[in-house]
Amino acid sequence: MRPADSCASDSPPPRRLLARLLFILFFSVSLAGCGAMSVPQATPMMTVTLPAQPSATATPFAPQETIEATPALPPWQTAPTLQATPAATGVPAPAAPIPQPAGQVSILLLGSDQRPEGGSFRTDTIVLLTLRRGSLTLVGFPRDLYVYIPGWQMQRINTAYPHGGFELLADTLAYNFGVRPQYFVLTHLSGFKDIVDRLGGIEVETARALTDQRDGYPRPYTVGPGTVHMDGETALWYVRARYSTSDYDRLRRAQEVLIAIGRKLLSLDGLSRVPELYSLYRNSVETNLDLETALQLLPLLQSIDPQTIERYEIGADQVIPWLEPESGAYYLLPKPEAIQAVLQQAIGLP
Repeated sequence: MRPADSCASDSPPPRRLLARLLFILFFSVSLAGCGAMSVPQATPMMTVTLPAQPSATATPFAPQETIEATPALPPWQTAPTLQATPAATGVPAPAAPIPQPAGQVSILLLGSDQRPEGGSFRTDTIVLLTLRRGSLTLVGFPRDLYVYIPGWQMQRINTAYPHGGFELLADTLAYNFGVRPQYFVLTHLSGFKDIVDRLGGIEVETARALTDQRDGYPRPYTVGPGTVHMDGETALWYVRARYSTSDYDRLRRAQEVLIAIGRKLLSLDGLSRVPELYSLYRNSVETNLDLETALQLLPLLQSIDPQTIERYEIGADQVIPWLEPESGAYYLLPKPEAIQAVLQQAIGLP
């Protein structure tokens, strides 16, 4: 019996079922997080001035084979003047656009720390997913990356979406790093926990032990190393734990949880729950990726070997830790050329 046959008789056709599974897989990548980042002690803090880059005129993206191309951003001729900027930094010139190969789709996966009761929030998980025939890559951006947010100010990248939505965050990535995603999926804390619990928990292969504070436990909580069964609450704690590790380690743990969710979703038991999970998903996310577009992406998705998915991150080699002198606020100053090199590799350019 095929996995899809385990669904109820009134389940959607296989292609539509796969599209719903695609939605949930995108959802599971967007692991939400929040809280102050633990600064890696091994890396010395520096006060630097961002070097100016030559201005560049934007070029249009290559047309998509099955998805309508996203219009290119208007060219920025000069860097805007900013009044309230830390003295040690300046607004950089716009980055040269990175060409987008034909037939490629880019989706920004965002995790929000917004609570069910609402209020202010930030997108503490930012992952750029690039999908083309036979290839899927993920690039994680640290939340403390200090960038120019067009029309606003120099600020952490995780404040762009709350300030101006997906369009402003897409503009921010285009201005600073030369890439502009076409679609986005934003998830919230409660939705992530519900997905894991509806799956009956997940088996996470933890590379190393984690000991950290956890709400409701009088002493630090420890898991791993090895295979650990996690419910939604435990999986969320594992991804977001921040007191004993850095954001770079959190990216590794997020990948471990993502793999565990993917395995469970693709199991016989997981596939039988896709209609139920899709309904939950629709109430737990914000997205401009509709079901019909997801159906168009299926041929690309079906061409991917899960063992060949490539994961990248903007890490210690692409940033400079910096403490703002007056406030003591912690930022990561980007090395634009180093970041563009990572993005070019992920996009598949020579």
